[in-house]
Amino acid sequence: MNTMEAMLASLPDQYRWAADLTSPSLRAATGALVCGMGGSGIAGDVAGDVAAGAPVFVRKGYGIPGWAERLRPLVVAVSYSGNTEETLSGVEAADRAGLAIAAVSSGGALSRLARDHGWPLVEVPGGLQPRAAFGYLTGAVMRILESAGLVGETGLVEAATVTDELLGADLDGPGRRLADDLAEGLAGRITLIVASGSAAAAAYRWKTQINENAKSPAFTTTIPETDHNEIVGWSTLGSAIRRTVGVVALRDTHEPPRVAARFEPTLGRLSEGASLVGEVWAQGEHPLARIASLCVIGDMVSLRLARNAAVDPVPVEAIEVLKRELGET
Repeated sequence: MNTMEAMLASLPDQYRWAADLTSPSLRAATGALVCGMGGSGIAGDVAGDVAAGAPVFVRKGYGIPGWAERLRPLVVAVSYSGNTEETLSGVEAADRAGLAIAAVSSGGALSRLARDHGWPLVEVPGGLQPRAAFGYLTGAVMRILESAGLVGETGLVEAATVTDELLGADLDGPGRRLADDLAEGLAGRITLIVASGSAAAAAYRWKTQINENAKSPAFTTTIPETDHNEIVGWSTLGSAIRRTVGVVALRDTHEPPRVAARFEPTLGRLSEGASLVGEVWAQGEHPLARIASLCVIGDMVSLRLARNAAVDPVPVEAIEVLKRELGET
């Protein structure tokens, strides 16, 4: 088991850690704006998909959107390192606007700011790659939203159970066999992940995990939007695309019936160009558990792709080089 595989094996316990947290004390909020980038920002994407009954938006960039000063959301700043430039920019803008702020971090400048200002802070365990702290970060955001009255039952316990079952002992559970099959079909290909809106965050997690762990291009598309533009683009290059692009569909039994009805014909159109590699169905009842089940298969696929290509999944040299060029820490 390599380093990143060992980090993945801790995922169920990360969800349990978050489930056992003492929730920070927060005033009731009418909505939330989650500020975060990369492996930290994905926690906001997941929370937004889970909190279907409340407005939860995600900011992946500098500052805060113009509407925030008028609508006054709770700002949840998420940065595993605590030093993410864009997220700190958002925190500064939110503070100037007098917005309520809560923070999730393992330390760094964000934790210091939270302590100095008395903002609610969930400090997660450090020492991991940010993308490997997915359970800690997602769980912490869910507990903050719960405390603010924006979500009900968090689903963290079921998420831990579902991921534990899929991973199995020593990462040899049923999810491993599915991931191995998918990775074999995706070898040497650009991955296209197709999902419905309820699985959009999971699809994005697949994309970024394949990008960073397998050092390979991957893209996402969402049904029904795909049917209004993208299917046309896949119909022109024929065999060239079929050799280089592999399609994986993320499915959920809770898909709206009209969306579910679109998958078969849409995948049929896409497979006229790209190669359909397989489908992955969500497991569990709570929305978070279903998203978590899809995400963990994507994690395993990315690690199997890396292993098959003799690539170390841990370093992200291109990101580090770019940070140095920009003078970031």
